[in-house]
Formats: sequence, structure tokens, C-alpha cells
Amino acid sequence: MTRKHLWTGTLAIAGMAMIQPAHAEEGVVTVAGYDGIFADHYVETVIEGFREAYPDIEIDYYPMTNSAAMLGMLRAQQEDPLLDVVIMDVSVAKAATDEGLTAELDPSIVTNLEDLYPTAFTEGVNGPAVTFDNLVLMYNTEAVEEPPTSWEALWDEQHDGMITIPAAPDIQGTALTIIANKLAGGAPYTENLDAGVEKLAELAPHVQTWDPSPDPYVPIMNGSANIGIGWNARGQIYSDQSEGAMKVVIPEEGSIFQINTINLVANSPDAEAAQTFINYALSPEAQAAFTEAMFYAPTNSKAQPSQEAMERTAATPERMESMMDVNWLEVAEFREDLSERWRREIISQSR
Repeated sequence: MTRKHLWTGTLAIAGMAMIQPAHAEEGVVTVAGYDGIFADHYVETVIEGFREAYPDIEIDYYPMTNSAAMLGMLRAQQEDPLLDVVIMDVSVAKAATDEGLTAELDPSIVTNLEDLYPTAFTEGVNGPAVTFDNLVLMYNTEAVEEPPTSWEALWDEQHDGMITIPAAPDIQGTALTIIANKLAGGAPYTENLDAGVEKLAELAPHVQTWDPSPDPYVPIMNGSANIGIGWNARGQIYSDQSEGAMKVVIPEEGSIFQINTINLVANSPDAEAAQTFINYALSPEAQAAFTEAMFYAPTNSKAQPSQEAMERTAATPERMESMMDVNWLEVAEFREDLSERWRREIISQSR
């Protein structure tokens, strides 16, 4: 990998306000983040917006499959990193912080830190949240006439054999376990998830697949499955692309936020320019633009996306009241044990 353009965006955000440079006015920055539809929209909005605001800083986007792959690259390049900024899941970012692979941010450069919501900061993680996402129910509109209002719809016998769920250790399966535990009246998730595991074991014989291919969204869109779970941001985009074949809902019992953090790579050769980009990515303008493009909830309290865009996130006042408070660092402590329970007690009950 070299510091040439690894990914090229095609559209600049129209009318995005110019943001004064925090410090660096020139440099080279390589940003690693998720591939696929995330990369498409992030480049078109945030990366292109940064290029417009800071024409003398070369900015490259390097798409990667998942946070685990990013962590592996950081480990391999620890002494001589080729990346400057990494967008990754908060639990993986904690491991990167613990291993000294990321660095603390300079608040005199990343001045937008002061406007982030308190939930954007996780103790022991160097990088703040850059996006909030949440788990949703997805359904095929031909197979499901009435939009489901509860997670209990997954247990409706009419969907026998037509349910898709990414199994733990995928974070979606982990989040569903916590939700199922609440539905079953179980103990707090930090104590045990016995009730949730038992409830999912009851669902297991009716699940079509625990490994939706190529992702959780396509089987719902093409009608090979009736109902399933996924992430709101991607679900909203695919819902639009499906021309109504697939819809997403945030059930009345609430959902769980998933946090993506933005991190400065330790020993970055251009740390000042890298933090100038991080500051831009956390700005109200960039946050609002990405919410408009992909329906991630903003992490900057001063971001002002349209009401229409916000209505497609979990960040409305009404939905915020029902969101489940989950500390993903606490979950990380028992994730391996929970994944083993999935294999032994849930997936083993499949037909």
C-alpha cells in the first residue's frame, strides 16, 4: 500500500461551508474505514468535503472489510504506519488503545471535541465516536403486510424458515441477545444473559440462516427471507435502493446503539494533518452531511441535519427514551463466552 489515492470519490457536497483549518494547512493523510456502501457515501460527503475545505492536504480513503482487519493492519505496521486515521468499532478501538496503536487527540487541534455528546466518549478509548448506528428489524413488504412494531415479530410462526440473523460473534447477534434477554424479563446483561439465550434457542429451529449472504440485507430485498435484523444506516440505504421491497423499523421496545470511533494512529507521520481531518469529520457540517447521506445519527450536538433525515435514525427524542443503555466494553469482556453459548445452545437447535 502506498500514499497514492486508494479510493476516489465522485461527488462533492454541494454548498458545504468552508471550515477554517485548525492547524495544518498541508500534508498527506490516509484514512482507513469500512468498505462497500459506507465507503461510497463517506467519500462522497466527508472526504470530498474535506478536499474542498483543505485543498492543500492530500486525503486518501482506504476501504477495509471490518474493524478486526484494521486492527491487524495497525499491529503489522506499528513501527512504520502507512495509515494516519482509522474508523473502527468502539470495542476494537479499545484494544487498539490498550496496545498503544492509537494516540490521544490534541484538543487544540480537534476543537470539535467540546461539542460532542457525552456518549461519544468511552473511557479507555482514545478515539471519540464519529457515528452512532442502531439495530433494526428488516422485513420484505410483500411477505409482511403490516409493519412489525415489536422484536417479538421474529418469533411469529408465519416466518418459519424465512428468518435471517447474523450469529454471534457478529455484533448484531450479540446485540439481539441483549434485546431478547430484555424481552424475556432476564437479569441485567452485565449479570447474565440466560433468559436471552433461552429465548433465541426457541427461535433457532425457525431460522433460515445464521450467516446471511452476501449480507443481511439482500435476502430480505429479494424475497428469499421474510424478516431479519441489520444496522439502521445500511438498512435505510438498501430500503431506498429496493424501491420499497424492503423496509426497516425500530421496534417499540427500543434498540441498541453501535458506536464507530475515529482514531489517530500512533506514530502517524503527519499527525497534525491527520487531526485536522478528524476535527473536520467531527464538525457539525460533516456530521450533518453524513446523516443526510446515510442516516447515521450525528455525534456532534451542534449538527443540524434535516428533520426528515433525523426521523430515519434512532436519535429522535421519542426513540432516545426507549434506547437500551449498553456499554460495549463491558460486553467485550464476555463476548467470547457468549459466542460459545451461541454455538452450543442456540445454533445447535437449528433444523
